[in-house]
Amino acid sequence: MKVLLQRVKNARVEVAGATVGEIQQGLLLLVGIERHDTAEGVARMADKLLAYRVFADAAGKMNLSVRDIQGGVLAVSQFTLAADTQKGLRPSFSSAAPPEQASTLFELLVRVLRDRHTPVACGIFAADMQVHLVNDGPVTFLLEQGSA
Repeated sequence: MKVLLQRVKNARVEVAGATVGEIQQGLLLLVGIERHDTAEGVARMADKLLAYRVFADAAGKMNLSVRDIQGGVLAVSQFTLAADTQKGLRPSFSSAAPPEQASTLFELLVRVLRDRHTPVACGIFAADMQVHLVNDGPVTFLLEQGSA
């Protein structure tokens, strides 16, 4: 699993012109599910995402998590994050999870995040989505399941 975490002032995701998920200050998570991902790995990643310190404390240091600031979380499935871009000029998606597995694990991630934090919003799996955000900083990190 690869998660592109972005610290945002606000973010929303639209499908067919309608907003399906929206947050104010918090984290936008673009989530790519890979073939080797498991439910256990999803739970570990959820804990890491909620505890990852990317928000400034009173001294201006990145010492606070989204939990600490009671911020929002917006999770969006992002199939293209699972691409292998090491060779050539066209991405390979052989490491991406099949749609059924990816959908199940993405829904599990959202459920675990919601069980452990509020507010949590999400996009619609496999939909054509438009993501609007104000990146704060910008602050962006790529987290991988192997590092969770």
